[in-house]
Amino acid sequence: MTAVGDDARPADEQRSESATLDERGLRSLVSTVYLPAAAYGIGQGAAAPVMVLTALDLGASPALAGLTVAVVGLGQVVGDAFSGQIVGRFGERLSVIGASTLAAIGVVLCLVAPSVVVLLGGILAVGLANAVWGLARMNYLSTVVPFAWRARAMSLFGGAMRLGFFVGPILGAGVIWIVGVRGGFLVQLVAVICAGALMARLRDPAGSRAGTSTVGLRAVVRTHRRLLCTLGMGSLLLGVARSARDAVLPLWSDHLGLSPSTASMIFGIAAAIDVACAYPAGHLMDRFGRTSIAVPSILILALAYLLVPLTGSLGWFAAVAMVMGVGNGFGNGVIMTVGADVAPPTGRAEFLASWRLTHDAGFLAGPLSIAGLAAIAPLVVSIAGAGVLSATGAVLLGRYVPRYTSGDRAHSGS
Repeated sequence: MTAVGDDARPADEQRSESATLDERGLRSLVSTVYLPAAAYGIGQGAAAPVMVLTALDLGASPALAGLTVAVVGLGQVVGDAFSGQIVGRFGERLSVIGASTLAAIGVVLCLVAPSVVVLLGGILAVGLANAVWGLARMNYLSTVVPFAWRARAMSLFGGAMRLGFFVGPILGAGVIWIVGVRGGFLVQLVAVICAGALMARLRDPAGSRAGTSTVGLRAVVRTHRRLLCTLGMGSLLLGVARSARDAVLPLWSDHLGLSPSTASMIFGIAAAIDVACAYPAGHLMDRFGRTSIAVPSILILALAYLLVPLTGSLGWFAAVAMVMGVGNGFGNGVIMTVGADVAPPTGRAEFLASWRLTHDAGFLAGPLSIAGLAAIAPLVVSIAGAGVLSATGAVLLGRYVPRYTSGDRAHSGS
């Protein structure tokens, strides 16, 4: 289905559509983009539950063990600062190979870590690799996928990662039962190697700027500071809205006295809804514009956060968790799609790195802000704060997505 006319799109987008994907469309990317994304997500999902447990086994305090999860986000934020230069200089293929190698080294460190310091070093290395790996694939899709399919391509990529994250803990549980708590890292190691091998088969797109001089992050921020301070702030708050649920739902389930197994089941159902919403969200964005999904997705999350303190039973809590799954699922691919829309033809990878930095910073800030507020105020206040921040993000996205994205300009006829 054709979403917009050629005359409504920037020249670089029209050029990228002329000779990118063949007649198979997005199906041609299954084995080289979407399956590797799912595999990489499986690795992340398998490792997520065992990072804290491994730290505890190594003698870490509960507070220090809890911070291990945040170290992954910290690595991604730090990695965003230089991933643009790496992808711009070496191209997508070599960048993926290098990032997969770094991730494998980090996972091996986690597997053999004799101390918490070594464990944290391995986790940080994985976070750094995630930044480069994610940017390389985002830059590739933004270059080769025709504009009319862009949102579907990005949403499917995000959905594939989420599917892997959903499957990963299930596979990890089986391996943990056989080899012990670090079995989750073993699953991650195999997944990272498989994902890197699959994506290494993909050639850099025609017209790639690999090997040319790159633009520094500071120069990118200076050139695009207005966009990053407006639309980028909306991206950051969407990151907060999507990641805060990882802290809100466990805290409130504990407040309600639910068992860990019951809470885990609720998480699993919400994750399944999350995955199911990915492709429909991309289709709607391609047909009706980016705002049609960007704003409703974060508004749904805002409403869900405000409803959480009103739930006093398992049924109502599960219902709100499902609503969060819908909001988060429809948010899959939004930031990648908008970033691809606003990225300049020159310095694309470097710009996308700074764009990812806004969202990843929000992902890091979300759980940390909830934990910080919960430490100094009633839990209800911290959850309500997540709702207010999400609503603020909706206002910013509603105002600036149509202003900056070619997709919404085309659909509005401006």
